[in-house]
Amino acid sequence: MSEPLATFAWPIRVYIEDTDAGGIVFYVNYLKYMERARTECLRALGFGKTGIFNEDAMFVVHSMAVDYKAPAKLDEMLSVEANIMQLKRTSVTFQQNVRRDGELLCAGTIKIACVSPKEMKPVAIPETLLTVLKQHTRT
Repeated sequence: MSEPLATFAWPIRVYIEDTDAGGIVFYVNYLKYMERARTECLRALGFGKTGIFNEDAMFVVHSMAVDYKAPAKLDEMLSVEANIMQLKRTSVTFQQNVRRDGELLCAGTIKIACVSPKEMKPVAIPETLLTVLKQHTRT
């Protein structure tokens, strides 16, 4: 078994398109940042988007809870973390944080479910992916 993945962090710069008229990141964009970090986390583990589709499976967001702490602003560099906290047969739960220079701006718990692309019903996470995810789950 390989060593668990250290906290996975993906850098994001805040662009004008991410902000409201006051230069503050619009709340829904934190969810987009988290999506990118989860995608890149899985890619770092060897599973890009097409990889899981080749297994006749896909991930969809099942549920989430988000807590906004402080605003991010135009042109700031952020670090978006994605850590696997719970792994079940058909789902993965991530703890995600958005930080600016270490300061926590937003925290979220996001559960993603593995589903069949055709029926959109839950299916078991493909064994190849499940094996790798087990190695990197923080429990």
